Amino acid sequence: MSSTLTVAISSTALFDLSASNDLYIEQGLEAYRRYQIAHEDSILEPGDGFYLVEKLLNINKLLSKPKVEVILLSRNSADTGLRVFNSVKAHGLDITRAAFCGGESPYRYINAFGCDLFLSTYDEDVRQALEQDVAAAMLFGGHREQVNTEDNLLRLAFDGDSVLFSDEAEQVYQADGLAAFSESELNQAQKPLGGGPFKAFLGALQSLQQEFPEGESPIRTALVTARGAPAHERVIRTLRDWDIRLDESMFLGGMDKTEFLRAFQADIFFDDQTGHCERAAPHVATGHVPHGVANT
Repeated sequence: MSSTLTVAISSTALFDLSASNDLYIEQGLEAYRRYQIAHEDSILEPGDGFYLVEKLLNINKLLSKPKVEVILLSRNSADTGLRVFNSVKAHGLDITRAAFCGGESPYRYINAFGCDLFLSTYDEDVRQALEQDVAAAMLFGGHREQVNTEDNLLRLAFDGDSVLFSDEAEQVYQADGLAAFSESELNQAQKPLGGGPFKAFLGALQSLQQEFPEGESPIRTALVTARGAPAHERVIRTLRDWDIRLDESMFLGGMDKTEFLRAFQADIFFDDQTGHCERAAPHVATGHVPHGVANT
């Protein structure tokens, strides 16, 4: 694992490109190209991933050394992508590396850049990244509440099954229901769960947290899971076996996650279930992880 946390993000996740994308859908590529060139000095507004990126890059300032890198992976060409880079500069984001793929999917460059996480608004690109064993999520659009930019604390919330953990327990739930799931998890409480697509990313976050003195880390992580007792024990023992620590853990026993995410003030939330994402997206930046049995 690299000592630098590397996050790749698409231009449509970093900035609000909805107006120009609508033009592309309605009038085609050439009209889109002309529009972007004509507006390349018009600064783009923040997108759903902007404030996450801003807080990630701020960690370098707090440490006075480069421990986080953000890379732009875009379906734009370099020609139309100039507006994106102009907006990066105008917003003061320290992003220097990019791949502009001229309409093609940029996922094939994820491993070449050594990415720990990929965020996009294109579901297929995200699925391709997950197949390359890179943590990836499709950001849900939504008119969110006021983003907390008053402090430097970066708050990341994760679902458990099919995100941090494998979907082995979820398969039991989907096939046989809650009672069978609870019995199975109780019987296997001592057996660690397999790792999910975000296990390595969570480990990289913990390494970054350890760059700071005890109690001074600007990163806070939370598990927000629909599991409740007795299914909690296997999760706790799994994290202990991995030697990975989460700052907070919420075992909700099927309760809706949205209010807990708002109380945690999550800068982003990752979940494999579309319904959970749809409910959370109007309130916090939300990434759908199209992995596991719920997405097949």
